[in-house]
Amino acid sequence: MCIIFFKFDPHPISKNAYRLILAANRDEYYHRPTKEADWWGENKEILSGLDMEEGKEGGTWLGITTRGKLAVLTNYLQPYQDQHAQGRGKLVTQFLTTEMDSMSYLKKVSTEGHLYNGFNLIAADLSTTKGDVFCYYGNRGDPEPLFLEPGTYGLSNALLETPWKKLCFGKKLFQEIVERSQTLRKPELIIQLLDVLKNKEAQLPDPAIVEQGKEFVEPMLDKYSAVFVHHENYGTRWWLGPCTWSNVHPTSREKEKMASRNDGFVVWALSSSANPGGQIKRRVQRQLTW
Repeated sequence: MCIIFFKFDPHPISKNAYRLILAANRDEYYHRPTKEADWWGENKEILSGLDMEEGKEGGTWLGITTRGKLAVLTNYLQPYQDQHAQGRGKLVTQFLTTEMDSMSYLKKVSTEGHLYNGFNLIAADLSTTKGDVFCYYGNRGDPEPLFLEPGTYGLSNALLETPWKKLCFGKKLFQEIVERSQTLRKPELIIQLLDVLKNKEAQLPDPAIVEQGKEFVEPMLDKYSAVFVHHENYGTRWWLGPCTWSNVHPTSREKEKMASRNDGFVVWALSSSANPGGQIKRRVQRQLTW
């Protein structure tokens, strides 16, 4: 399970505003083998963690490329899983390695949605010349993928913008930070967004989570109903906060040199599976330019 907050605006009015701010938690069983976030691919152009579980090796839940392709996956909460369904993590890695644009790719995925357990997939093409494009598809929702309008969104383990209490709570905190992001230095922005992702306040009661997850979620409802999940064998293992891209307005002298370049940075924070209570074991920061 996971939770994601993001705000994008391809053409912000202020030159100091971010085109994209994204903060996300990945929740998983602590024993599940995972490779830490790093560059991979033929030319080391893809940045993500990787699933190392037998039979699902090479999948991921969130990744970005130096070409400006971004994909984020969450599972759809359901009480029972089809053990014969295909692994959902490959949906992200396939997009990051394909030449297809985000909408074309999600249209293809939508024809195969029945092969998977429930999922949500956001695919984006980030470009200073063509404009940033974000698309969404969930195989438990509308049959066709959607173009997303610029704005602020929240996604957990129901369909996009489903008003679970923990999603509404976290999104409100996220929006407050976004509104003051232009006045914050990058280290301050990172700290404040990570504080949102590490919030353990249970948002109860929430009948919507119980109705959807039934007996699977009931034993850990008090933990699962928080933005940061910390249960005996299951919980938040990774934070991504933030994934940000600034709005580039080069001077006439810089235009030829910079072309369509855009600067951004990504911070991965890894929770220790031996002590998964919200303490950061390792932080990976990467600068991206294209």
